[in-house]
Amino acid sequence: MAEYRGKTVNLLQSDAARQLYRKAEGLPIVDYHCHLSPKEIYEDRPFDDIGQMWLAGDHYKWRLMRGYGVDERLITGDAPMKDKFKAFAEATGYAFGNPIKDWVQSELGFFFGVEIPLNAENADEIWQKANEVIVSQKLSPRKLMKMADVEYVATTDDPCDDLRWHEAIAADETFGIKVAPSFRTDKLVSAEKPGYADYVRALGEAAGVAVDTLDGFKQAVRSRMDFFKAHGCKFSDVGVEGFPSAIADDAAAAATFGKLMKGDAVSENETDAYKGALYLFLAKEYKARGMVMQMHLSVARNCNGKAFAEIGADAGFDCAADPVPAARVARMLDAMNDAGALPETILYSLNPTAYYPLVTLAGAFRGVHIGISWWFCDHRRGMEDTLDTLGELGHIMSLVGMLTDSRSFLSYTRHDYYRQIVCNWLAKTAGGDLGRAEQVAKALCYGNAKALTEGK
Repeated sequence: MAEYRGKTVNLLQSDAARQLYRKAEGLPIVDYHCHLSPKEIYEDRPFDDIGQMWLAGDHYKWRLMRGYGVDERLITGDAPMKDKFKAFAEATGYAFGNPIKDWVQSELGFFFGVEIPLNAENADEIWQKANEVIVSQKLSPRKLMKMADVEYVATTDDPCDDLRWHEAIAADETFGIKVAPSFRTDKLVSAEKPGYADYVRALGEAAGVAVDTLDGFKQAVRSRMDFFKAHGCKFSDVGVEGFPSAIADDAAAAATFGKLMKGDAVSENETDAYKGALYLFLAKEYKARGMVMQMHLSVARNCNGKAFAEIGADAGFDCAADPVPAARVARMLDAMNDAGALPETILYSLNPTAYYPLVTLAGAFRGVHIGISWWFCDHRRGMEDTLDTLGELGHIMSLVGMLTDSRSFLSYTRHDYYRQIVCNWLAKTAGGDLGRAEQVAKALCYGNAKALTEGK
């Protein structure tokens, strides 16, 4: 990451940590899982103000504001953006312990040269200073990415997406940052959701393939996967509630698919086994194409039904779920492995109590990795716990590295936050062997993620 103009957040605790950090801080960024908009990257429109940058779609910040008691009108409502910003500033000023407090200070220091803390008293001053930089430099998505020395971005894209914006970005030879789609299969596997048959038909239309049978559906999926692959896709992803407890055979899966398409009643057990069959099928296809399979586990979506109805999804109403039973994940990975169809895999858990069994499970299969602490675990203690668990039970060099999982173009400072935590951890655990620790720091902060994007 490009050198900071100011170190607003400094987590380094020893001379050894600072020595290691000097080897990691300037490395480029590979962001292999995020929710940035490829349309916004292509259009590259300058931002209006710091409020638009921070608060227009960041549900992390919205949750923080709700926790402080801010009225919804000042979060997702029709209040002026400056009023929303001032409400966020007040909430952040008192948010001791929350990583957002550190993240926003890093962003202010790096992108705007603002070294004072964000709070209610400084809100007007910071609003003015940040906006002066935004206007004078015409800060836009691409400029922010270049400032942060981003090298590679994998966005999150539905298999039905036409990828027009990815095509447009790739055709622009002046940009220089690789922006690739990811194959996100949430809707594809969510057979229990209303409208599933309509989604399957839409996928068939996108692929130009009849989907009257399961074989036709699978062919449509293969076609879309090939389309994504042709546009540089290296990563898949799924982040739905639950995890299959069974895997239907071909006949049973085909029968369930037929019922789903006709709108007939389907039992919970049939749906569960059908989803298991889809997981296995998708893994085979990922393996054949050299794509990395990401699985985000133990999440509960849209827990506040009234808020979901009024505001919509991805608005801060998801939460950590009970741990997915490790036995289910083990059976799935074993079935994939038996079929010669286990791709390079990254497992994440939103429930931190699952990391111990998942780390041991990952160690039973070649090419299966634990992902860095995800979402609600994406803070200093969460990362340190993940590093401790992986170091004790697995091998620290198997960690792929940091990702933003973000919708914000300012969130690349989270890589610096992660890099400081990694260097602190290595300084404490490596003893005097700082030479090898430097190699680990470089791998965990850049090299391992870079290798996945290159299929190594």
